[in-house]
Amino acid sequence: MRTYYPEIEPYDSGLLDVGDGQQVYWETSGNPEGTPVVVLHGGPGGGSHPNQRRVFDAEKYRIVLFDQRGCGKSLPHASSSDADLSTNTTWHLVADIELLREHLGIDRWQVFGGSWGSSLALAYAQTHTDRVTELILRGIFTLRAVELDWFYEGGAAALFPDLWEEFLAPVPVADRGHLIRAYNGLLNDPDPDVHGPAATAWTRWESSTITLLPDAHADADADETSSELDYALAFARIENHYFMNGGWWEEGQLIRDAGKLRDIPAVIIQGRYDVCTPAMTAWDLHRAWPEADFRLIPDAGHAFDEPGILDALIEATDRFAERSGESGPGEA
Repeated sequence: MRTYYPEIEPYDSGLLDVGDGQQVYWETSGNPEGTPVVVLHGGPGGGSHPNQRRVFDAEKYRIVLFDQRGCGKSLPHASSSDADLSTNTTWHLVADIELLREHLGIDRWQVFGGSWGSSLALAYAQTHTDRVTELILRGIFTLRAVELDWFYEGGAAALFPDLWEEFLAPVPVADRGHLIRAYNGLLNDPDPDVHGPAATAWTRWESSTITLLPDAHADADADETSSELDYALAFARIENHYFMNGGWWEEGQLIRDAGKLRDIPAVIIQGRYDVCTPAMTAWDLHRAWPEADFRLIPDAGHAFDEPGILDALIEATDRFAERSGESGPGEA
């Protein structure tokens, strides 16, 4: 069973001006001459985490992490009382990834993403296929109505009735017919006594249900540089904003267009007992894209650091490092 590579620190970092008054935090670690890989974090709004560097062999990879708009160390932060999310959309993020690639002088790179990061990776790769050498996707999420309804409108309550009760608590009974919409109002209410409890409840619902067993991991998407409430506000507001807008793509688009990726070497890694992003979506993607290597982990939930999932992720990064090494960094 594989475990994390040793801890490493970035050798370079900065804030990239991506327009719209937004500055995106980025960092690079590992080998400056190694195989380039960009890591797309979850949420949206979760921010990057140092452990994401440790899924890669630092001697072989040039590891690029960045915080998507409004979260982590990016500015302005969505926890601000006057946060404007109008220019925080999937397609703004896809453009940001391209700007970052060009800023770092990378021609082509491997794309690694889990949960919402798998959504963004699919959207980016389907838009910029010629810039992607390999894809590693985990906990597949595509924002289809059936996926959002399952986790945020009551389906998963069948498994976690106690936690679901806490999720419902901030929402007036009269508004519980459409919880994503109700939370949108609460999270954007200017009163801290309204948006604070709502952000905490939204974030705890997700963080409490992502592992097969309770307390089996340290939250991989936690932002250690922000207060707990600031993190929760940014996380909940950005997620809810994306869910209200269906990702700004057509229903089922990411799976429908999976054929565009058939020539890109890829691995899909999915926990059998993932409650947040159930295996049905990974299976639908697998059927639409049979060329990708599909791994259904029998004893795992959603979190990327659960043992079976972490093992599969590192096996994939090791395999692709060797493949890239044969043809040169950034080449297919």
